[in-house]
Amino acid sequence: MNIEELTFDEKGLIPAIVQDAVSKEVLTLAYMNKESVQKTLETKETWFYSRSRQELWHKGETSGNTQHVTDIHYDCDQDALVVKVTPNGPACHKGKYSCFSQSLLEKDPDSTSGRFAILNQLEQTIAEREAEMPEGAYTTYLFTEGVDKILKKVGEEASEVIIASKNRDAEELKWESADLLYHLFVLLREQKMPLDEVLGVLDERHGSKK
Repeated sequence: MNIEELTFDEKGLIPAIVQDAVSKEVLTLAYMNKESVQKTLETKETWFYSRSRQELWHKGETSGNTQHVTDIHYDCDQDALVVKVTPNGPACHKGKYSCFSQSLLEKDPDSTSGRFAILNQLEQTIAEREAEMPEGAYTTYLFTEGVDKILKKVGEEASEVIIASKNRDAEELKWESADLLYHLFVLLREQKMPLDEVLGVLDERHGSKK
């Protein structure tokens, strides 16, 4: 499909939902015209059209918070886009990881989100930390130190899990397992590896044994 087949509105614009390709979090909603779509395809970084300034703008041109484009999907009516990106910093002009950080609904701790909802929350929180890099946060420290430090911590926590298991120390095993999972999630984020791909491997293995 080429750009000419997209359906732009009467102002020549098309809405673009920007999504983190790894965490799947929606980062922002912006608008594109034909020129910004073309520039996005050419540069593999997001370009939008500002309705207030009535001009093109390159995301991150002044802030450095660019967005590397990994894929662009269009809907069945060809009048809306989902732009999947790897963000290099916060998406929101207020310094937040996502423009959609507020909720109209109160979170129900007993909701039917599932017993593993914390894993989704953990993946999202780590993505936020990488984008916002809040001072004093341990996750910020790990990303600042880089992959070698993260790998060292994964190895250390794996060893602690082994020791706790050998000692039949259930309490210690619980805590060390949580530490291992956290550091593994940090590593996955550093490697730009979505949790969904790991789960996909498990699902494929399980399905092949049926």
